[in-house]
Amino acid sequence: MEHGEATALFDSQLPNESPGELAGGIRQAVLAGGKFDRFKGLSMALLGAILWGVSGTAAQVLFQRYHVDPAWLVSVRMSIAGVLLLIGAWVTQGPGRTLAIWKSKRDAAGLVLLGVVGLLGVQYSYFAAIGYGNAATATILQYMSPVFITAYVALRQRSIPRAVQLTAVLLSLTGAYLLVTNGDWRSFSIAPAAVVWGLISAVTAAFYTLYPRELLRRHDAAAIAGWGMLLGGSVMSFIAPPWRFSGQSSWDTWWLVGFVVLFGTLVAFYVYIASLKYISSAEASVLASGEPLSAAMIAVAFLHVQMGLTSLVGGLCIVVTVTILARSGSAEGT
Repeated sequence: MEHGEATALFDSQLPNESPGELAGGIRQAVLAGGKFDRFKGLSMALLGAILWGVSGTAAQVLFQRYHVDPAWLVSVRMSIAGVLLLIGAWVTQGPGRTLAIWKSKRDAAGLVLLGVVGLLGVQYSYFAAIGYGNAATATILQYMSPVFITAYVALRQRSIPRAVQLTAVLLSLTGAYLLVTNGDWRSFSIAPAAVVWGLISAVTAAFYTLYPRELLRRHDAAAIAGWGMLLGGSVMSFIAPPWRFSGQSSWDTWWLVGFVVLFGTLVAFYVYIASLKYISSAEASVLASGEPLSAAMIAVAFLHVQMGLTSLVGGLCIVVTVTILARSGSAEGT
């Protein structure tokens, strides 16, 4: 659920890729030690994607088996992740860079918008989609965000998308139709509320991918991510305070909460971002397709989520769409 967030918050601070490299989807990795470093980068990006997918499935167990409130999990997750990210930024970048964004009213207002509308919006809508449906379909629906980005860029630039972009959009829409109807237009194969929240998560993911680029040109990315998470968690705390747990308390419950917060957020975020030192953002975005695939595989194998062949084909169409747009660079341009 967060590969776009991670890429958006850090990619603009990497060296720019030329149009030709973006069209091919690959620029030469920043090699510090040859092939091993490249292999390490590929492995780290894939690990981050898998951890995000597994954490979505863990959240599904918390919501549907232990009756944990999605709003409470978002509040806890964002607050803890925000504090730890800010501590890391303070240690590595110093207090000056960590606090710099608050010295400008304009940048501070932009940060609040990013944290509340972008980060909080996508976190809550994603978990709500899981609560009403399942982790597999919620993750796949969120992966439609590049389609919304493509549409926004085309409208803003008043240009017709390229043939490869139009093909990807049509493929994504076909995949969404197959996923939510299982091929039968007269009925939904998943709850309508899950579809609505999944599409909202895709729209908010597109927003935080496009919106923070100006902030990132002037401020440290880790500090922006930390403040944004903390702001989102603080706002959600008014609705679902972290100290007011709702659900079935057990060792399994708290183990899963710890996994979602630590491995599904901090570790996944760190290894994915660290991978960008060795491979291109386009390559990392393609490998991030492991998130919906891992979420679907685990949900079907361990949670007995029923996904017919038509729904699986629809999900695959959306994953292929992300790969096409990532390799063409269309999801990154503004």
